Amino acid sequence: MPTPPSPPPARARRVRAAFVIAASLGVLLAACSTSGSSAEAGSTTTGSTAPGSTTTTTAASSPTVPADRPIDVAVPKTYRPGSPAPLLVLLHGYTADGKLQGAYLHMPQAADAAGMLYVAPDGTKNALGNRFWNATDACCAKGRNPVDDSTYLLAVIDQVKAQYDVDPKRVFVVGHSNGGFMSYRMACDHADVIAAVASIEGATWDDPSRCQPSAPVSALEIHGTADETIAYDGGSILGSAYPSATQTVKTWAGYDGCDPTPVRPAPADRRIEKDHPPATVTRYGGCRAHTGVELWTQPDGTHIPSWTDDFSTQIIDWLQAHPKA
Repeated sequence: MPTPPSPPPARARRVRAAFVIAASLGVLLAACSTSGSSAEAGSTTTGSTAPGSTTTTTAASSPTVPADRPIDVAVPKTYRPGSPAPLLVLLHGYTADGKLQGAYLHMPQAADAAGMLYVAPDGTKNALGNRFWNATDACCAKGRNPVDDSTYLLAVIDQVKAQYDVDPKRVFVVGHSNGGFMSYRMACDHADVIAAVASIEGATWDDPSRCQPSAPVSALEIHGTADETIAYDGGSILGSAYPSATQTVKTWAGYDGCDPTPVRPAPADRRIEKDHPPATVTRYGGCRAHTGVELWTQPDGTHIPSWTDDFSTQIIDWLQAHPKA
C-alpha cells in the first residue's frame, strides 16, 4: 500500500490533539509502569516488497523477540533490490504508538521522499495499558519491567536487513520523549550498528558510565526550553534523574571524542517550530570518525509543539549527513 500523503491541516490538528491527550496521560502515568506483555518467539512472514508498499512482518525467531510485536516496513518508491537504502527507525513516546508518532511528525512521508526504508515499531504495554520503551533508569519502565527493548529493536533492524538491501552505514534512529531516551539506549548498546540518532525532547543516561558505546555514533538532541515533561535543564522521574539537554550532548561529545567546547561561531539558527523564533544550534567539532554532535535549542518550545512542515526533513537531512565512516 503506498505511503499516505501528508494529512490536510484539519486532520493534522486532530492528530496533534490526539497526541497531546496521549502525552498528557503519559505525564500523569509515566512513573507507574509495572508489568508488560510477554509472548513466545514466532516465525517470519513476508509480504510484498514492491517499492512504495508496506510489508507486515514478525521479527525473526529468537528467544528475545515476541511473536505479537510485528513491524510494518514502509518501502520507498525509489527502492530497488541490489541498491542499498538507508533505514530509519522511529520510536514513539510514552502512551503513543508508532502510527500516531509517525502521523504527528509526518515522518513516513519524509522518509519516503528521502528514499529510506522506514519502520515504527510499538513498545509493549504496561499494567495500565500504556505503551513504553524500557530505555534508561529514568524512563520509562522504572525498573519494574524486565522487557529487553534494546535486543528487540536490534532484532527488528536485523530482520529488515534480512528482507531488504539496507546500507549498513546508514541505519538511523529517531525518537520522541521516551523514544528519545530509547534512541540513546540503542546508540549505547549497538554503536556498531547505529550510525546516528536524533532525540526529540529526550535525554541520555544521567550516569555516563551506564553507556559505553563500542564506536562513535552521531547524536542530535532537539529540545524546547519550556518543556514541562522532560525539562530542558534536567530533572527526575520518581527519584531517577535524567540530565539536561546541554549535558546530554556534552556527554555524547565525550563518547565521540569531540573537542571539549562547542564550535565558535555557532552554526546558523534553524526554524523548526511554527510561531516561534528559530532554534539555536550548538555543535561540537573534532569528533572521531567524522561523527557529529548537536543540540537544537528551541526558545519557549514545549513537549508537543507544532513543528514546521519541513521539520522531519531537516532531521533526515542531518542524519543522512552523518553516516558511519
